[in-house]
Amino acid sequence: MERGVQRWVVNISGWDPSPQDFSFALSVLPSVEQPSVTRFVQMEDRKRALVSRLLQYALVNEVLAIPYDEIIIKRTLEGKPYLECGDVCADFPNFNFNASHHGDYVAIASEPLCLVGLDIVSIVIPQKETVIEFIQNFSSYFSSFEWDSIVNAGTSDDILIEFYRYWCLKEAYVKAIGSGVAYGLDRVEFHHSCWTNISVNVEGKAMKEWRFWLLELGKGHLVSIARGHPRSATESYMRTLKQAEFDEEEYNAALHLPNVRFVSRTVEQLIPVSHKDRVHRTSIS
Repeated sequence: MERGVQRWVVNISGWDPSPQDFSFALSVLPSVEQPSVTRFVQMEDRKRALVSRLLQYALVNEVLAIPYDEIIIKRTLEGKPYLECGDVCADFPNFNFNASHHGDYVAIASEPLCLVGLDIVSIVIPQKETVIEFIQNFSSYFSSFEWDSIVNAGTSDDILIEFYRYWCLKEAYVKAIGSGVAYGLDRVEFHHSCWTNISVNVEGKAMKEWRFWLLELGKGHLVSIARGHPRSATESYMRTLKQAEFDEEEYNAALHLPNVRFVSRTVEQLIPVSHKDRVHRTSIS
């Protein structure tokens, strides 16, 4: 079961591909996936979108040994990616994954049974307004308890970091359950002890079947991971899962699997050798 718990990250700040190299990496994806990358105008956005999808295919290939050209990744109505894997996922009751990108990093996390949500934030200091003015735009997404914790965190830098910590956790939770909207985030309230032992209350109810982690991911970046019960999934996402209910012992074993460290990958490592060989044979024929 532990093999289904994966954490990969790519630092794209040093990846400056030529048009030919970018097209080569893009060609790894099925043709139906490619417009989701090329629709972006800015190259930095294209890079993030491409690496996010390459991570999904590479992880599925490595963990489940499904050949790239047989991997089928679809999306729910809310846009949540999911794998159609049939009997190949027999070792993992609910193999699922979630990717995120912001700033210099693109990452992916997977779980064998629990839902998984992942979010990266790049802590950017607002330039055209004060920190208080900036965070005020998002005040409706926080409970009164969270908002008091944010605005009383200390200096402007402290307030900004506190804001991003809570925001990162909320995004991970929303992504884990497959919701495509931020509506109701003020009813998702986080508690912690110095940002460890993180827990969540939803509409005042303690969600004891969830675990969260908040970590630093390189300079000026945070990453959060949510792991929780499949019964919390949205209706459309739940239909993609193999199983929503588990006995307490089986679920607790999955909930308390080790949260493994992030493994650093390069874009080159996400491109299958078979694809490189096929291109090479074509170029010399």
